[in-house]
Amino acid sequence: MSIIRIGTRGSQLALAQARETKARLMQAHGLSDEDIELVIIKTTGDMVRDRPLADIGGKGLFTKEIEEALLDGRVDLAVHSMKDVPAELPAGLAIVCHLPREDARDAFLSPKAESIDALPEGAVVGTSSVRRAAQLLAMRPDVKVVPFRGNVDTRLRKLEEGVADATFLACAGLNRLGLSEKITQAVPEDVMLPAVAQGAIGIETREDDTRTRALLAPLNDEETAVRVAAERGFLIRLEGSCRTPLAAHAVMRDGAVHLRVEALTLDGTRRWRAERTGAPEDAFAMGADAAEEILREAGEALVR
Repeated sequence: MSIIRIGTRGSQLALAQARETKARLMQAHGLSDEDIELVIIKTTGDMVRDRPLADIGGKGLFTKEIEEALLDGRVDLAVHSMKDVPAELPAGLAIVCHLPREDARDAFLSPKAESIDALPEGAVVGTSSVRRAAQLLAMRPDVKVVPFRGNVDTRLRKLEEGVADATFLACAGLNRLGLSEKITQAVPEDVMLPAVAQGAIGIETREDDTRTRALLAPLNDEETAVRVAAERGFLIRLEGSCRTPLAAHAVMRDGAVHLRVEALTLDGTRRWRAERTGAPEDAFAMGADAAEEILREAGEALVR
């Protein structure tokens, strides 16, 4: 009988992240394969693929059913891509562990152009991310953005079938799936600032589950936790949703946290940016403070 049950979505990327968590738990505690069970849970976001996320409820669609399984005790922990985790968690649950962060950059994929700048005029770009669409339109207002949902394989297939001239995925996901050769260009952060917590894996459990929290403690990567705290401080203060084009990226240099954030209008015609530098223990507050600056500058123009 398994002693740890991991709740996960059934996509190839979600399973890769759950298996990484399982392997780290086995190594940290001398557990066997049979001691840890992966429990696949289908989420609303997985089942409804014909509409943009913002039209059916936003980010929580990839976590809601898994969190329900946590709360009723069917699983002991849940493994999430942190960029899919909503600003507000259900009462009684907490993200208690972060695995080491992968490459946070966006991946530009195209059989027709080597970079965003090289796209032909009027090119069709597939993405269902309001952030990527807004950032792209800010740079290239001539392109046409079309909805592009589905898992990594689905989006790669759509690209091969010519549904679009280019698309974007996360470098982190492609790297974790062993598909880094598919990346045409890893887009520099100063060209396209990544999504909040992109490339980070967060592990969620019940706040009162001291046993599971103790098992996860050795797995936590503190630098990733600090960087994610800064970025989510920005998201949470803005109550960011899938309707809000938001981006944030924090790095650690010389013991300090350096945070850059931005918000955009949906069409990319207006953009607000802020930067903060501070101590790791102030990471969350730095993000929230950067959000306050954006709120003051953007006012009613910011979609929320």
